[in-house]
Amino acid sequence: MTYIMSLLLVGLVMGLVAVASNPSPYFAALGLVVVAGLGCGVLVGHGGPFLSLVLFLIYLGGMLVVFAYSAALAAEPYPETWGSRPVLAYMFIYMVGVTLVSVLFWGGWYESSWVPVDELEEFSMCRGDTAGVALMYSSGGGMLVISAWVLLLTLFVVLELTRGLSRGALRAV
Repeated sequence: MTYIMSLLLVGLVMGLVAVASNPSPYFAALGLVVVAGLGCGVLVGHGGPFLSLVLFLIYLGGMLVVFAYSAALAAEPYPETWGSRPVLAYMFIYMVGVTLVSVLFWGGWYESSWVPVDELEEFSMCRGDTAGVALMYSSGGGMLVISAWVLLLTLFVVLELTRGLSRGALRAV
């Protein structure tokens, strides 16, 4: 399990570097989907499968739709890919920065701290996130409804702003 978690974390860092270094929204959207999947995989490995599922569905269902409409407005005829020279230079600079920061904090990391939550108890009767699910729906139900309403309102605002100058809310007076 430690090897899987290490693979997920390395993939997460590489995906974040790919998103940060790419100026084209098309490839950034693909990188964000990969990063969201790998981040949810890390959450599942550490004992939060329900939280991981909720985050993945909210991200892909809400935020990626808004990002797709925004990327449609910034359509480029020749977008830069991950193999172009400026993007590779940015990726190299970011990876050097990540390596320097990881070397700086290397002394506090040990392999025993990467053990997932399900492997710590031998005869566990319930998972680590079951209490959090009940608490989210009992005490946090109002906040869940407000968050869904804010995401819907944000979607409509972005759609109205990106509709164009002649038909949208921001037209020339």
